[in-house]
Amino acid sequence: MKAIFSSKTCEWETPQNLFNELNKEFNFTLDPCATKENAKCRKFYTKEDDGLTKIWDDEIVFCNPPYGREVGKWVKKASESKGGKVIMLIPSRTDTKWFHDYIYNKTEIRFIKGRLRFNDSKNSAPFPSMIVVFD
Repeated sequence: MKAIFSSKTCEWETPQNLFNELNKEFNFTLDPCATKENAKCRKFYTKEDDGLTKIWDDEIVFCNPPYGREVGKWVKKASESKGGKVIMLIPSRTDTKWFHDYIYNKTEIRFIKGRLRFNDSKNSAPFPSMIVVFD
């Protein structure tokens, strides 16, 4: 479990209780950033499928992307999706270009109070998180 709190991995599995709450509200149809073991929806894409290259239009997407330098690409993809909704769980990095270009004053932002515990860890994440709703 040490790897989830270092740069060795950028995958942070969504806490199931948080997903369940959001799923009650949105009724998700697609998880584009999953593994076979942690997929949250029946329809999902793995790293090998490359969810960034797939069409998300007309889906209700739950997206918890890899949290490395690529997160901006996932946010941009979410902002370009049409006909459905994309709900993202991402680090609250309000100083980034992607936050200002695609999120700030353009979407609904739900800042999460406190820090989440990912991957059933006993420790909280070393960063704050937010839910972003692209509608």
